[in-house]
Amino acid sequence: MAFNSNNPFLNNKTFTAVSKKEEVHQATLIDYNQEMTLSGTINKSLILFLLLTASAMVVWWLAFNGTNPIVPAIGGAIVGLVLVLISAFKPQYSPYLAPGYALFEGLFIGGVSAIFEAKYPGIVQQAVGATFVTFAVCLGLYRFRIVKVTEQFKSVVVAATLAIATYYLISWLFSMFSSWTPVHYGNSMMSIGISVFVIVIAALNLFLDFDRIEKGAEQKMPKYMEWYGAMGLMITLVWLYIEFLRLFSKLSSKN
Repeated sequence: MAFNSNNPFLNNKTFTAVSKKEEVHQATLIDYNQEMTLSGTINKSLILFLLLTASAMVVWWLAFNGTNPIVPAIGGAIVGLVLVLISAFKPQYSPYLAPGYALFEGLFIGGVSAIFEAKYPGIVQQAVGATFVTFAVCLGLYRFRIVKVTEQFKSVVVAATLAIATYYLISWLFSMFSSWTPVHYGNSMMSIGISVFVIVIAALNLFLDFDRIEKGAEQKMPKYMEWYGAMGLMITLVWLYIEFLRLFSKLSSKN
């Protein structure tokens, strides 16, 4: 059985469905400026990153000037999730939804970052640096084909990601309705080990994202899929950043 990227924006079903929808007769004139390209997806990713950063910096500034960061963080997370779900079913709207996602996710990132920074000074800089280094290393390993995205690789990564998502969901439900404390809470060695494992899986998801974006360009997907692919990549990077924040907070609390 072949597994694909768990990222809803970068799975085979979405790309295949779009590919079939956009098939044209050989006699039809094709405008190649309307096809997905790697350079176009990179440019869109940079735009989304700048929007997210700008939004996060606004919340960061407000938080350290007396505003409660929890409100924009929760609001940004909810709206961002809604935009993700809409885009997952309507990728053709990605040119409009992706920038909105970046702005609202920036509210979430800015609020969460301010909360962690207030408790553990310097932690945001560490998490940002670790996220960028991880992204650069994964991109280099993929670019030079040191790590190859095979079907077996996809199977392992997707299975591990689904296991993590299931564990987080069950842990959250149990903690909401009982006094049980999940093992990934606190700063025990077990908790730190789980955080390291999750970070590794999040990083491995980057390889799957790179692969689907590259294949989308090779299959000459429509231009709006550049926004779709860029949005999916941002989701993985946000997940990776949050996990680094959690790991560094656990390490800091042990000192």
